Amino acid sequence: MAEKNRVKAVVEALTEHGAEVEIPGRPGSRSPAVGEPTEPAGPLPPKPDQRGPEPRTPTGRRDGIPPEANGQGGEFLTTAQGLRVRDSDHSLKAGARGPVLLQDHHLREKITHFDHERIPERVVHARGAAAHGVFKGYGTASAVTRAAFLGKDVETPVFVRFSTVLGSRGSADTVRDTRGFATKFYTDEGVFDLVGNNIPVFFIQDAIKFPDVIHAGKPHPDREIPQAQSAHDTFWDFVSLHTEATHHTIWNMSDRGIPRSYRTMEGFGIHTFRLVDADGGTSLVKWHWKPRAGVHSLVWEEAQLINGMDPDFHRRDLADAIEAGAFPQWELGVQVFPDTPDQMFEGVDLLDPTKLVPEELAPVQPVGLMTLNANPLNYFAETEQVAFHPGHLVPGIDITDDPLLTGRLFSYLDTQISRLGGPNFAQLPINRTHAPVNDMLRDGMHQTAVHSGAAPYKPNSLDGGCPFFAGAAEGGYTEAPVAIPAAHKVREAPASFDDHFSHARRFWLSLTPAEREHVIAAYTFELSKVWEPAIRERNLGVLANIDPVLCQEVAAGLGLPAPGPSVPLAEVEPSPALSQLGGEWPVAGRVIGIVAGPGSDLNALRTVRRAILDGGMVPLVIAPNGAPLSGDGAEEIEAQRTFANARSVEFDALLVAGAPAPGDDAKGARDAKAGIAGTAVDPRVRLMLAEAFRHAKAIGGWANASAAIEAAGIPAGSAGVVLADEPRLVWEQITGLLARHRVWDRFPAA
Repeated sequence: MAEKNRVKAVVEALTEHGAEVEIPGRPGSRSPAVGEPTEPAGPLPPKPDQRGPEPRTPTGRRDGIPPEANGQGGEFLTTAQGLRVRDSDHSLKAGARGPVLLQDHHLREKITHFDHERIPERVVHARGAAAHGVFKGYGTASAVTRAAFLGKDVETPVFVRFSTVLGSRGSADTVRDTRGFATKFYTDEGVFDLVGNNIPVFFIQDAIKFPDVIHAGKPHPDREIPQAQSAHDTFWDFVSLHTEATHHTIWNMSDRGIPRSYRTMEGFGIHTFRLVDADGGTSLVKWHWKPRAGVHSLVWEEAQLINGMDPDFHRRDLADAIEAGAFPQWELGVQVFPDTPDQMFEGVDLLDPTKLVPEELAPVQPVGLMTLNANPLNYFAETEQVAFHPGHLVPGIDITDDPLLTGRLFSYLDTQISRLGGPNFAQLPINRTHAPVNDMLRDGMHQTAVHSGAAPYKPNSLDGGCPFFAGAAEGGYTEAPVAIPAAHKVREAPASFDDHFSHARRFWLSLTPAEREHVIAAYTFELSKVWEPAIRERNLGVLANIDPVLCQEVAAGLGLPAPGPSVPLAEVEPSPALSQLGGEWPVAGRVIGIVAGPGSDLNALRTVRRAILDGGMVPLVIAPNGAPLSGDGAEEIEAQRTFANARSVEFDALLVAGAPAPGDDAKGARDAKAGIAGTAVDPRVRLMLAEAFRHAKAIGGWANASAAIEAAGIPAGSAGVVLADEPRLVWEQITGLLARHRVWDRFPAA
């Protein structure tokens, strides 16, 4: 009910300001006049889709002011101290042509602050996008944990940051890479951070190797290229020598490495955690985020085109979906295992972060639903300054001896101190807990709390003994009393960590033929970018230990002989849950392009557009130019895209309302996409249709659309191409195709 009320509020607020609710992307909360405003007025309110951090004091208490009060205030420009400023366009000079005076305090404050606007970007996960939301517990987790936020119908505010691993903050969104999926739960018992990825396993088993894998994946140190990608020598040199990376690498080479959107991306906690129930009993678990919209990906050519056309594709998609009221949702689930002394399950070492437990052996049990329903007010203050840490735990959730997790417990805290200027990063508004804080930590850079009292130490009598320790009954955190076997200090790993290929083989065997073709293409592309022949050959040796067909096909693409395996091929059962294909999913939030021209039937176009909106999707009309479509006395229809600025990669499906003739700007000298001559259909439309077809997207049309489809070189009767006289019938069939995401049977795999 709360979610529906929020959608209604967004619609009403936007309608009040005269906005078209259906089309997201509006830059401000009100449309400006043509001329520069001259009448003093205060700051505009945030857009209805935006929300800042809930106002809390630095010590976690409600401060009773609205979130917007944390932003700028007043009608007039001021200095940082609140002094009103008369002029900020001219420095103080000795005469109009004279030298600038050092006494210009406003100039010095303005420039000095600008010089220090940037903070060190994250070494990994630098490029991110985030959103606010709410998590609602199902109560089903009470059997395994006493964590209160998982209780039935308990609602907890969350802030989620998605990211890429390798690229800098200025890199593109749709590179082939692992994606971060980090969630901050502002629970009544303190902050809980679930910091994971969209891939359930990692490259390394021990944190001491983390600098190595990141140094290998980052750009070459001499040229600082390639940016945000793994298709280069140092990465493939490392993973071919350090073969525990094999399982994560094949996930990265699959469609999981290029997700369609953050909204259609799974999340995993990677490590095994220990849960503690109300009676002190323990279980081992792995965390899973399951998107309600299904798990979907891009195809490789599509990702490459997007990187050039819209490098902000994923962050724009997330923000637009929330603004449009199509709130992304994920179910949080757990795989539960007995907490046995050996910490093994069905032959899988639960402390090895390079391995997973198939869902067929340990089903994912849903424990709650997360809905992202508000965009940040300010990217820097929230998305850039949010600080996650796997050691931010709450009662009922504990860690295990996973050697990668142990290193992360040190690394994250150390990183925040470096990036955010000191130990008080938890006092930044986005990081403030919603639980009372009385920590006896004092001073330090950027201390914003004003502590009282005389005795920040324990024990004390001067402050009346406060703060006091909390027992379990008062919600005090107690580590699970796990027995530690007697052992010698060694730099070793258990023998169960030595299997580097069986889980990669299970993943390969679990994929559909279409997905396997994409894996082959990804390995072939990446290794073809490797300069050293020896590294290419060495990686073929790794692939031979996964599957002979995979090795042979990649070897053929590289023009090299396929080696045989160096270890016996593992006998494993496929896990259908590892495949993204084969099911049907909700279509809410999909983006539909409607190609139209001056001769299109506007009434039919309006009917289809309304049907798309009623289905919770976003229709974008693509016209010859930016002018509204008009004709036949019908009401005009606004165009959101033009033949010149639209590209097929922006849309999940294309509809064609006729066969648009070439636009006035269809000139190769002006628009290179228009350089294809020879038909009566606009060449940009032909290009869009041809791209959508080879990217396995659904295509529909009515009126004379068959002429446009034929001009694009699309064979008649192709799978996923729907033509009919009645637009409504076309849309009904396209909706059914969208539920499966792509028309994979258009290009049957061998």
